[in-house]
Amino acid sequence: MVNFNSPGVYVVEKDNSDYPVALNSSVVGIVGFASKGPIDVATLITSQSQLVETFGLPSENIVGQGLEAALEILETTNTLYFIRASDEDSAVDASAGVSIGSCPSLVVSGNDYGITNPLFLKVQAYDNNGIAQYITPKEFSLPIGTGTGTQYDVLRSVIGGNLESEHVGAFEGPSDASGAIVGSYAGSGASLSVSAYSDSAFTTPTPALMGTDSSATGEANFGISGSVGVSATRVYGSTYVDTGASSIQYIAESLYPGEGYNGLTKSDGTLTGLRIQTRNVGGGDFFVDVLEDGIIYESFKTSFVGSGLFIEDVINTGNQNATTTDIKGNLYAAGSLATASELTNFAGTAASLFGVSEFHVHDGLLGYHATNSATATGTRWLKPIEATTVMTGGTNGIAATANLRAVDLIGDASQEPKSGMQSLDDLTLNIGIALVPGIYTESVQNALITLAEKTSDFLALVAPPVAVGNPQAAIDWTNGKSSSTAGSRSSAITSSYAAVYYPHLKVFNIHDGKDIWYDPTIFAARQMAYTDSVADSWFAPAGFVRGRLSKPSEVEVKLNQGDRDSLYSGGNVINPVVSFPQQGITIFGQRTAQRNPTALDRINVRRLMIYIKKVALASAQRVVFEPNDEFTWAKVEALVGPFLDDIKRRRGLTEFRVVCDSTTNTPVRVDRNELWCKVLLKPTKTAEVIVFELNLTNQSANLGNL
Repeated sequence: MVNFNSPGVYVVEKDNSDYPVALNSSVVGIVGFASKGPIDVATLITSQSQLVETFGLPSENIVGQGLEAALEILETTNTLYFIRASDEDSAVDASAGVSIGSCPSLVVSGNDYGITNPLFLKVQAYDNNGIAQYITPKEFSLPIGTGTGTQYDVLRSVIGGNLESEHVGAFEGPSDASGAIVGSYAGSGASLSVSAYSDSAFTTPTPALMGTDSSATGEANFGISGSVGVSATRVYGSTYVDTGASSIQYIAESLYPGEGYNGLTKSDGTLTGLRIQTRNVGGGDFFVDVLEDGIIYESFKTSFVGSGLFIEDVINTGNQNATTTDIKGNLYAAGSLATASELTNFAGTAASLFGVSEFHVHDGLLGYHATNSATATGTRWLKPIEATTVMTGGTNGIAATANLRAVDLIGDASQEPKSGMQSLDDLTLNIGIALVPGIYTESVQNALITLAEKTSDFLALVAPPVAVGNPQAAIDWTNGKSSSTAGSRSSAITSSYAAVYYPHLKVFNIHDGKDIWYDPTIFAARQMAYTDSVADSWFAPAGFVRGRLSKPSEVEVKLNQGDRDSLYSGGNVINPVVSFPQQGITIFGQRTAQRNPTALDRINVRRLMIYIKKVALASAQRVVFEPNDEFTWAKVEALVGPFLDDIKRRRGLTEFRVVCDSTTNTPVRVDRNELWCKVLLKPTKTAEVIVFELNLTNQSANLGNL
């Protein structure tokens, strides 16, 4: 209570504008298999393009029809949750290696360049395809020395002034009195060709100076050494990506397991799946590109220079992918995943792997040398090798046996987070319809129905398997009397939270390029979402107004009036999908699987009750811990009454009454800290049977009295 201790004008604000929350009744939950994407996570999907990007395309090689269902249903709703089931133990990430190699390099060294003559050099660079990069080789001279002690800066300035280009660079050598000529291309195909001459016309070769002997004949203490131990006249880069102790490789892995990441070439020559492309852009910088179907759609600039641009920093954040929906990058050393400390200090990792004492970074290239002495064997320079590598090795984790697939689909409610269909048990998702299309295993269907009953949040849709035979076989299957090869069932389906549809429907699948028999629950869910968009969830999702299907071209079994009577009455609970001449294929039933003749044996009533329950629960949360007295009781009535009155105006109820007073909240209940509100409802029934009674009378009859 507010206390007013002195005279004045005070304003007190009280909010009595409570109103019931509005909920989307057409949120669909689908449990199924996929070729990529998060596993055992209820992932919100709002468009067909997002579905394909996240979980891949449907395929006849994927068990069930979860993806097919999602694509169809997303034509009538923009709120769908897809749960990808998988055997995580057998699921494997696709991967592609990014090769790391050394650039071809030569070391020019000496305390005196020459006593009497300068040295003239000619340089040509070749890429990893062996293609020369200069139209004419680079030609330049090293000046006559002025005595001992000439330092690196002289060599560096002379070499650099003549050789700095996108193809060749000049850098510090392993000693102060040396410089390095380094090609821009890594890998076994990249090379440098260097020749020495004694005259400025470049006509008199000086082969004696082209060796590792620093005291070559004719010049004091001077030499050109091949840094990779091959002929100095043509020096090739090495590749350090083979197996063994001296290997280093970045592995680009798919973010989630699955075949959808594997790169393939189709029979018509077109590409599908992912490829990883490495592009050198100069110095230590390069790009890692992700190509889908041959087209770059993601590109990441990385570097071996400095910190913050390593692959693991650019593509990853910790163990989670932050900048791409498809790949994560990890550094592998000698075939094993590098440690966290190695990832944060790649230079140290590489130095250790290659058995060298230290690493140097100069002018945009990462290099190392064995020692800091004048007797060093040379400087080696590392860069990614330009290549395009196909992502391979990804597997979906779909177990080979039906029993194991059932376990994956059903999931585990005890683990955190919940897996499989158990992840549907989440009030925040607001699931109103759920299905596991294309899966007819009894344990899976029973688990879905049990979960619907447990949560009372959604309607579970099921169907007999394709090729079940005939209407009687479908009835036997639903009643738990089927042992056919098409699918057996030992227990009857009996629940107001379930609905059964029959038969299957032929649809042309554009992804497989052929007709496929679709599970009828796909279109049942589709029409429920459609009904909610054009009317309300308490309108029947059936008939020629809201049940007509445009996509199917054929029904598996053509049902006549007698068939429909058998499926829909006499204690049977199957909703027929019928092909009517001139009217098309139509869902022509809206029974739940409840066998007792109550209002809840109809889908429109069950969906109405699910909707009312959810809104009532959400609205009542605000009075928890309020005083249990007549003021709170009146508040509850004021919340629920207008909400139900709105449903009545929208033809969901014919009459209702809300009672929340001392008659429902007896002293015993109040002492137990319970607040009871009784709500009486008369749901609007559907007109499923239309009868015109035609009466013939005599001419003398008074029609007004009949």
